[in-house]
Amino acid sequence: MTIYVRGRGGWSLLAVPLLLAACAQTPMGPTVNVMPGPNKSLTDFQTDQLVCKQFAQQAVSGQAQNANLRGVGAAALTTALGAGLGAAIGGGRGAGIGAAGGALGGAGVGAFTSSNAQTSIQDQYNNAFAQCMFTRGNQVPGFAPPTAAPSAGPAAASGSLTQSVQAQLIRLGYLQGPADGVAGPQTSAAIGNFQRAVGLPVDGTPSPALLARLQSTE
Repeated sequence: MTIYVRGRGGWSLLAVPLLLAACAQTPMGPTVNVMPGPNKSLTDFQTDQLVCKQFAQQAVSGQAQNANLRGVGAAALTTALGAGLGAAIGGGRGAGIGAAGGALGGAGVGAFTSSNAQTSIQDQYNNAFAQCMFTRGNQVPGFAPPTAAPSAGPAAASGSLTQSVQAQLIRLGYLQGPADGVAGPQTSAAIGNFQRAVGLPVDGTPSPALLARLQSTE
């Protein structure tokens, strides 16, 4: 970082080294451990890693540069304030001394700003990488493994039948909606009323035969 300071003899050059190691950088990779998903080959896992690293880099793109610019701005502002205060106290020489002190303090402020930003950028990178790897079927700490969707068993089939019967009863005016698939007292009463009206045995129970008769009724 190079700063010019104006003293009694004109402008002089003040070189202030910032700690380059403290500058924020785009992460080179994740710091979270991810394991291959079940039955996933090493080749597929490596492909997932490459894809998800690119995804994570895009998620934090430009943030390191912005953080460093903020750090440099903080350092420059501190230097300028130091120079102004030194000039007010000791003239041109005081400006140089004040700028030097301000630059050193500003370097510390800038390094601290960039260091904090680096931690935040790494966290965001890790989150994006972990989410990407999880959606591609890999095992990620803190992410629950995907559960298989329940199969459509007898209960599901029964609910679907009841819902279809309800829809037909609503169409014919025997039941007030909605068709929720629950065979409650209102649905049973509506079925019984329909069965009486068309001369069927009254049992108030949804059935495929009842659904077929409802569908054929205008």
